[in-house]
Amino acid sequence: MLSTLAIANYRSLRQLSVPLGRLTIVTGPNGSGKSSIYRALRLLAEIAQGGVIRSLVREGGLTSTLWAGPEHFSGAMLRGEAPVQGAGKRREPVNLRLGFAGEAADDFGYAIDIGLPQPSADSAFSRDPQIKREAIWCGPILRPATQLVDRMGHALRLRDAAGAWNAIDRPVPSFASMLTEYADPRGAPEMLTLRERMRAWRFYDHFRSDAEAPARSPQLGTYTPVMANDGADVAAALQTIREIGDAQALDRAVDDAFPGARIDVAVGDDHRFELRMHQHGLLRPLTAAELSDGTLRYLLWIAALLTPRPPGLLVLNEPETSLHPDLLPALGRLIARAARASQVIVVSHAVRLIAAIESASAEAPPGYVTLEKRLGETHLAEIDARDVPPWHWPAR
Repeated sequence: MLSTLAIANYRSLRQLSVPLGRLTIVTGPNGSGKSSIYRALRLLAEIAQGGVIRSLVREGGLTSTLWAGPEHFSGAMLRGEAPVQGAGKRREPVNLRLGFAGEAADDFGYAIDIGLPQPSADSAFSRDPQIKREAIWCGPILRPATQLVDRMGHALRLRDAAGAWNAIDRPVPSFASMLTEYADPRGAPEMLTLRERMRAWRFYDHFRSDAEAPARSPQLGTYTPVMANDGADVAAALQTIREIGDAQALDRAVDDAFPGARIDVAVGDDHRFELRMHQHGLLRPLTAAELSDGTLRYLLWIAALLTPRPPGLLVLNEPETSLHPDLLPALGRLIARAARASQVIVVSHAVRLIAAIESASAEAPPGYVTLEKRLGETHLAEIDARDVPPWHWPAR
């Protein structure tokens, strides 16, 4: 389980060390940096898939995603006695840094440092961001004694069972993470383990529910223990829950939000699965194409949260979007239930949803990360400095 998320120089997140628990709610006013934390987590997941540089380019390139304020604020700037301005020569290299760690001694921590490329006229890719530094260690804090894997530029070295460092002959390309370039189950089992854990993280963000949404059309179905991010296979995912998951929990979740209603899945001659909803008083079931946006979105959340294959980390971005306020208590109970099997991070500012999650998690209350913005920079609000987890970045 992750206990710390660390981010530096990503959008408004100039320097942030975020405490995480089994169930963490990230909240704060609009523009406080909630979406940036969600996107930073997705960037971390992209590292294990080999797509972090591509994702940064899609966001406009490294210079567009970097912190746009000064490297440091002076006391006079913070007091409003001087204008906010740069301080001349930089003390540190321009970089975007991401990392995480677990609290247990046998949990792996990871950090990556992405910087600007060296000017070159010999390549059409000379503007691509470059990975300058990566590290893997055991425990909550990076220390020389706990570090297991070290990547600096193109050079990679591994610590062996006797504690000695061994250099790897093959250079690591600047556009690729060591997690995807070197996977040796004997020489570096921690790299393979960490990569697979990160690849299993799951993200759900703003399900489509418009008339052309994939979830509204019948789709070819197979066993689907993990619903796709766009919800296209929602019918197959719900049927999978009914057959190899918790069918009773599925029925309770539907009845919790729509008393007296039930859902089933019809399979056509062409093997396409179609979601249907039976409601009290209607003479026929409604298909997904006929459901309201809010009803369809809630059924999509059921399929995501009752998965028969719970992930190690499940991240939900504003799950309340397009839901009627009366559905939020039922959604809160679903999220609290999912946190029994997965570590869950919820990004939301819906007061009623947050209250429902807290009420349903009475035995293990959620942790709160409340954000606020000062001088364009995101800070942790309502937290004692002693509760901010310590963090050390690997030096270049």
